[in-house]
Amino acid sequence: MSKTINAFEMAQKQFDHVAELLNLDPEVAEVLRWPAREFSFRIPVRMDDGTLRVFQGYRVQHNDARGPNKGGIRFHPSETMDTVRALGTWMTWKCAVADIPLGGGKGGIIVDPATLSTAEKERLTRGWVQNMWRNIGPRQDVPAPDVGTTPQMMGWMMDEYSKLVGQYTPSTFTGKPLGGGGSLGRTEATGFGVIYTVREAMKHLGMDPKTSTAALQGFGNVSQYAAVGFVEILGGKVECVSCWDRNDRTSYTYSHPDGCDPRFLLTIVDQYGMIDKEKAEAAGYIREDGDAWISKDVDVLIPAALEGQVNGESIQKISDRVKIIAEGANGPTTPEADEVIKAKGIFNIPDFLCNAGGVTVSYFEGVQNDMNFYWSKEEVLEKLDQKMTTAFKAVLDMAESKNVYMRDAAYMVAIGRVVKAMELRGWV
Repeated sequence: MSKTINAFEMAQKQFDHVAELLNLDPEVAEVLRWPAREFSFRIPVRMDDGTLRVFQGYRVQHNDARGPNKGGIRFHPSETMDTVRALGTWMTWKCAVADIPLGGGKGGIIVDPATLSTAEKERLTRGWVQNMWRNIGPRQDVPAPDVGTTPQMMGWMMDEYSKLVGQYTPSTFTGKPLGGGGSLGRTEATGFGVIYTVREAMKHLGMDPKTSTAALQGFGNVSQYAAVGFVEILGGKVECVSCWDRNDRTSYTYSHPDGCDPRFLLTIVDQYGMIDKEKAEAAGYIREDGDAWISKDVDVLIPAALEGQVNGESIQKISDRVKIIAEGANGPTTPEADEVIKAKGIFNIPDFLCNAGGVTVSYFEGVQNDMNFYWSKEEVLEKLDQKMTTAFKAVLDMAESKNVYMRDAAYMVAIGRVVKAMELRGWV
């Protein structure tokens, strides 16, 4: 990559472009370009060896015109306030395009969670809540897991919040473990949501899913279940997946002559998405450079890792065969890469539509928590499919009626809904 990607600058650039297409009032646009509230704080944690270590924590609340803020908490060594701002902004558009009554938020801590013991992770997560509990809650801001965080961590956070407010309040955090207020189907939600949108795109393009192939970047939760869904729901073939290897501090792409078996890979991956390379190679998997996924001769590319991975340099490597880019990650494609995608006529499923399955089932989880009644996995996934299909069709209709790029169409749908809510509430 030629330069560091600033995710928030990218989010603002995307927004500004569509605000101009919509002839949005500049004063309204200025409200939406920035988060409404931002929190930056330090979290002292007593480590297992007795030392005291201080961690940097963040939370942003972008816009709550349509409902309480919603968004994950990311534990990552490269976390920044601008990354959190970008992800919170995208969450506003994601909730709006999925038409769920929530706004956008995001949080994080600068840390590699794999370097912490279980006890240290618990103390750190509870410390985050101790800083933020007055400004979150089921009617204010509802956090969830993201990169580097897990359902267990959400369980600890929910417990800490409940202690501080003096009542059991499971709907303050979503993505919790089953048996601790979690929802069936939440584990699969984001990845399966990606596949539901890919299925609809294939219908639109007249593609046969059963003869289609895909290459995926990343093998965390989103990529894992997108791979499972591509094989089991669509009947297609996964050519490769990539993952970060903490031991080597590098990334690898894994492929198999017969196609990847996602269910097998799930048995040899850790909680942070790192594949056991010895076990993979023993099973016949071929290990290549981490960037090899993007140059594979496939029909569908699914970037499902971090932001800025499909950029001005990497987009030049893609095969002419690629027909769909489905953005499982948040902000994986830069504006420079978008121009190449448009020129090549590749169908893009933008991130805040493509990966909205996670926040949609998080919303379902909160609903189930509030009514203290839980649905079956089949009910959850059926409701998710309906929501994702409806959202996809709304964006596709906008793209075709306005003759615009799918990302621009998704922004048009989302911004229109947020501005309407602001008008109805008398904010603008």
